[in-house]
Amino acid sequence: MTEVAFHFNAPDKLGYACRLLRKAYQRGARLLVVADESDRLALDTALWTMAPGAFIPHSSASDPDHVWSRSPIQLAGSLPVQSDATVLVNLCSEVPSGFDNYARVIEVVSGSDLDRQQARERWKFYKANGIEPQRHDLQLASPESRKPG
Repeated sequence: MTEVAFHFNAPDKLGYACRLLRKAYQRGARLLVVADESDRLALDTALWTMAPGAFIPHSSASDPDHVWSRSPIQLAGSLPVQSDATVLVNLCSEVPSGFDNYARVIEVVSGSDLDRQQARERWKFYKANGIEPQRHDLQLASPESRKPG
């Protein structure tokens, strides 16, 4: 069964996602990030520029197939037909259809009222489908543990 973890109260949702992706990449994970267009473009830029010499290899669904298939981090607007990622990072407001094809789903949630309300609805959806999500409240964590782990 798919494991689901909510990372709540991210002070900078895309910044946190970048650090999460960098850490997962360094551990050899293959990830698919689903986000709306503006967040995908911002995340793409951030992954190129997050630190000097720290490029995080990634691709977008619009890239050629040979680039997409070899990328450890894939950015898309919805779940693609083909992806060998095992971890799905959801930055969208709804649960992506087909989420259960992934071993793990990570939901990144900011502190905004709208984002938190949408996260509550996703939480209820997972619970209704027999999944007990894990909760990681970044606001309660110490500064060192606010980094993805």
